[in-house]
Amino acid sequence: MAILSDKWIRSKAQAERMIEPFTEAQRRDGCISYGLSSYGYDARVADEFKIFTNVDSTIVDPKQFDPRSFVDRQTDVCIIPPNSFALARTVEYFRVPEDVLVICLGKSTYARCGIIVNVTPLEPGWEGHVTLEFSNTTPLPAKIYANEGACQFLFLQGNERCETSYRDRAGKYMGQRGVTLPRL
Repeated sequence: MAILSDKWIRSKAQAERMIEPFTEAQRRDGCISYGLSSYGYDARVADEFKIFTNVDSTIVDPKQFDPRSFVDRQTDVCIIPPNSFALARTVEYFRVPEDVLVICLGKSTYARCGIIVNVTPLEPGWEGHVTLEFSNTTPLPAKIYANEGACQFLFLQGNERCETSYRDRAGKYMGQRGVTLPRL
């Protein structure tokens, strides 16, 4: 498995719409950086947030998730309560080639503030907006800036095409748009 370069990412983004919208180079003009890097792509967080709350005293159950566990906000700056989390999504829509696995890592700017970004791998053949989890590990409220960099995606090419892609097995998160809650 090899990590793929900026040249490969640019080519796939332009020819096959692998990333839309696509930012050709790193943008840093007074914001948390985003766009194409040497061996990855720094995606932005959109302005749609679901902030965890326990107002209704619900139980977090991945098999029967209660959407009342979140409050919805559309905002340029999301404030995550201490020791809590928020769900969001990328601005970019991804279409993963069937011989590629994509791994996501958080940006160091957020990590150095105690804000962790978690994303499961994007499987071969998957497409959609990526749902992001921001965990505030601090005892203080934390800010997330919409339309700025949130995480970096690394593209790993397999030695051959997999037998069954995410698309082939009709995965439950295929084609998701917006912030997507857990599904069974």
